[in-house]
Amino acid sequence: MLFKTLSAAVYGIDAELVEVEVNLTPRPPDLQGETYVTVVGLPDMAVRESRERIRAAITNCGFFFPVHKTTINLAPADVKKEGSAFDLPIAVGILGANGDLQREELDDVLFIGELALDGRVRPVRGALPIAVAAKRRGLKRLLLPTENAREAAVVSGLDVYPMKDLREVVTLLNSDPPPAAMRIDLEETFNAANQYPIDFREVRGQMSAKRAIEIATAGGHNILMIGPPGSGKTMLAKRIPSILPPITFEEALETTKIHSVAGFTDARGLLTVRPFRSPHHTISDAGLIGGGAIPRPGEVSLAHHGVLFLDELPEFERNVLEVLRQPLEDQKVTISRAAMSLTFPASFMLVAAMNPCPCGYFNDPTRHCKCSPPQIQRYISKISGPLLDRIDIHIDVPAVRVSELSAQEAAEGSAEIRERVGRARRLQHERFAGEPVYCNAQMTPRLIRKHCQLGAGTQSLLERAITKWGLSARAYDRILKVSRTIADLAGKEQIAEPHVSEAVQYRTLDRNFWT
Repeated sequence: MLFKTLSAAVYGIDAELVEVEVNLTPRPPDLQGETYVTVVGLPDMAVRESRERIRAAITNCGFFFPVHKTTINLAPADVKKEGSAFDLPIAVGILGANGDLQREELDDVLFIGELALDGRVRPVRGALPIAVAAKRRGLKRLLLPTENAREAAVVSGLDVYPMKDLREVVTLLNSDPPPAAMRIDLEETFNAANQYPIDFREVRGQMSAKRAIEIATAGGHNILMIGPPGSGKTMLAKRIPSILPPITFEEALETTKIHSVAGFTDARGLLTVRPFRSPHHTISDAGLIGGGAIPRPGEVSLAHHGVLFLDELPEFERNVLEVLRQPLEDQKVTISRAAMSLTFPASFMLVAAMNPCPCGYFNDPTRHCKCSPPQIQRYISKISGPLLDRIDIHIDVPAVRVSELSAQEAAEGSAEIRERVGRARRLQHERFAGEPVYCNAQMTPRLIRKHCQLGAGTQSLLERAITKWGLSARAYDRILKVSRTIADLAGKEQIAEPHVSEAVQYRTLDRNFWT
């Protein structure tokens, strides 16, 4: 007897439907008493091993595992299938072919889930992209592990049913009418997420650094902080998500798909706050960009629509830092393998921090630097010029004075800064309506020429600065982008000389160290 079920396989951050065909035929006389289950359709080792898990799960749930010759085909047969998510659809297909289901076909239901030996349904990766694929194909119901249900339930128009074990799956399929599907309140979920445990009010002093960070978040610009140990670089970086604009539903959906594929979603299901990723400096280039035989997203993709914080920047391997150059320009990562080529989105705000020298006290007015000039040069030269060119803002973060630490007056909080950032972002949203651009940092050369026009005096000021500091053409464009953001924060339509002057000062720090 032949019975068909539907499942899905994840490739990149998208999913493709897989038809699971289970066929039972009488076994030849010479195979009586032997197990004969065959899985075809380019399965990997995890799919092949599912035969033993499924047999134990069906038996321990009180059902009869067929003694027939069982052939399982995963179609399309020329596409690699990996992972344990096919356990549940294969088990349902065997039960359907064995007559344990009242329905003769399940062409509107999709199944995913790993089976434990006692029949429990365990969570899997990629529930959200699979739910999106199911809706796109017009399916009505999705049965999946309880832990993945909230993640998939954000897709409207699809009935999602959380399943605890195989018995519950069979009971639901045999019930008529089916029970009510799971529903979640997205508005309540987003409102509960917009609360931050840390605030810029806790940061004493560092007014110039706060101003630079406000500009960076308002325009989505990359930023590099240089200062001695204990000056507050990490403290400032960790509070950047608290002043970023709230994540939209479309951004949350795309970001959650990436985290779902990587297996990093939590009980909330939908990622309702902008991600903040801070990998250790021992990370490999594959861990940062992504990779693997079946490519998985790296840290740059996990930080999509959020912040990627690289602390102690010169401590990262040079080859690891150099692979950042393309994602910073293209906002995406393409990983090519012999079997496939996958593209992951990587539109993130890079925040980096470093010491000015190995001991950390070069140019510090209160501490003596013990490093020789060659040591300082070797330390600084770990950051290449092309990578530095792609960082829009470089700022000095000096040590905080004792008088600032003991001051009683409260500093400005994240809520006030976030309000100004939000106003600037709304201006950019209106400016770039109809364009695939969401902030000033993403402007193309065409948009820079259109929206960053300068007066004669302002243009002359910028040309003198470029000539004096020997900045590149890429740095020229980035100064214009930062100037546009500073003008947006000031509510000005025209970029003026003060805006360009401030933007230029955020590019001179590297010349103090790299020359």
